[in-house]
Amino acid sequence: MTENASADPSAQSSEQLDAIRAGYSFTGGALLFGAAVIDGTAHPDAPVKVPLATLNRHGLVAGATGTGKTKTLQLMAEQLSGQGVPVFLADIKGDLSGMATAGVANDRITSRSTEVGQQWVGTAYPTEFLSLGGLGQGIPIRATITSFGPTLLSKVLGLNDTQESSLGLVFHYADSNGLALLDIKDLREVVSFLTSDEGKADLKGLGGLSSATAGVILRELIAFSDQGADAFFGEPEFDTADLLRTAADGKGLVTCLELPAVQDRPALFSTFLMWMLADLFHDLPEVGDADKPKLVFFFDEAHLLFADASKAFLSAIEQTVRLIRSKGVGVFFVTQSPKDVPSGVLAQLGNRVQHALRAYTPEDAKALKAAVSTYPHSGYDLEELLTNLGTGEAVVTVLSERGAPTPVAWTRMIAPQSLMAPSDPALVTSLIAASSLSSKYAAVVDRESAYEKLQARLQATPAAPAAPAPSPAAPAPAPAAPKPARPAKEQPGIVEQVVQSSAFKSALRSAGTVLGREITRSIFGTARRSR
Repeated sequence: MTENASADPSAQSSEQLDAIRAGYSFTGGALLFGAAVIDGTAHPDAPVKVPLATLNRHGLVAGATGTGKTKTLQLMAEQLSGQGVPVFLADIKGDLSGMATAGVANDRITSRSTEVGQQWVGTAYPTEFLSLGGLGQGIPIRATITSFGPTLLSKVLGLNDTQESSLGLVFHYADSNGLALLDIKDLREVVSFLTSDEGKADLKGLGGLSSATAGVILRELIAFSDQGADAFFGEPEFDTADLLRTAADGKGLVTCLELPAVQDRPALFSTFLMWMLADLFHDLPEVGDADKPKLVFFFDEAHLLFADASKAFLSAIEQTVRLIRSKGVGVFFVTQSPKDVPSGVLAQLGNRVQHALRAYTPEDAKALKAAVSTYPHSGYDLEELLTNLGTGEAVVTVLSERGAPTPVAWTRMIAPQSLMAPSDPALVTSLIAASSLSSKYAAVVDRESAYEKLQARLQATPAAPAAPAPSPAAPAPAPAAPKPARPAKEQPGIVEQVVQSSAFKSALRSAGTVLGREITRSIFGTARRSR
């Protein structure tokens, strides 16, 4: 490029467009985002895509409210399904149910499709609707307490490090003693038993559990139950293998977890999504790099997962995200700003779709500069561009088939081909009723578990015999020596003194037996019975 050419804006634009064409010319399967934009004009001959083969390298969809993040999820899910890849969507607002209904053309869709060179055809996609514990419209899904594990449960309950470690000790005890923790009442019963006179001996070899810590855990569990959380825990437990199905026509099944009914419990649903990922990681075999992923998992409102998370919890998230790639699962975090995602996780998100950011406050301006710094050098003034993107536009960079970042491309996105509004509730109801999962998960099962076993154990304990009355001729027994005064402040249990030791942490990760089958706990302490 000559000096005169580099000074010529039209030559610069032409070179930038050529670089985008070359950077996004993939040979294998791909998802189309839209057309590259230079100087405000969309160029259909410069399509911006992401290879199917690199979707297990994870990604980020970010942008302020109302900038088009949900539609980006929708158009990606449609194309994944169309190419035989199952998709999981967390539907926070309830507007992704339109995936099950063919879109209807209008002037805006016609204009957009013409502008970006899209052959738009209204299309419905095979969609499954789930709900947490049956709250809301969808097949009810649950997890058992023992499978959820102490780490994720501590995040939901807001426990501190000491309390989390004590809860881990309770789980370890239950695993080792065949006490199935299926629902919240099971866990409450175990905690109560271990701090009772009958149960204290059982913890003698492991360390004490102070009544103060047990009291905190019990109070949090009671409050959790009062919020309706009992509906989320129990059996039958959801098998995440059901997320990996395809329809009869070969399209990937779109599983939509409807969450509007639990919007006021963000810690619960965000942590439940993390349980799903941990469970998939635990069960799936290694596949390495493949032509397309086994599943793409969209984690909406991702900032809720990371808010107030401990270092250990964030480390576990980072490890799970890093390792699940080799299981053929791609994860897209969806949030308002890249700063919502910790740097250790953000560094693993090679595919970026950034919608408009706002810079109304000094903090916003700082976040904008931080977002710009994460992108490769480009011919755009990203700091200005990111605040001026229109709805349905984004700045895109992805990983090419050889793993290198593609050129940054201002992209005018294609229009989704399914309905960009909620589906008719009657249609959703009929799809739920016709699903093969309804008979599998609809009815609650309450089998014998920790609660029943410990209740039976307490009832079977013989009462202590009454002391015989003294003989009239016998001298009265000497009065017992007074007990030492109880300290004004309860001393911490042994567990609080050893929770930071490597031996204790190793014990929490060890395997136990429940009903004769081994339970192994994963990175997050989640559990699956090996078969």
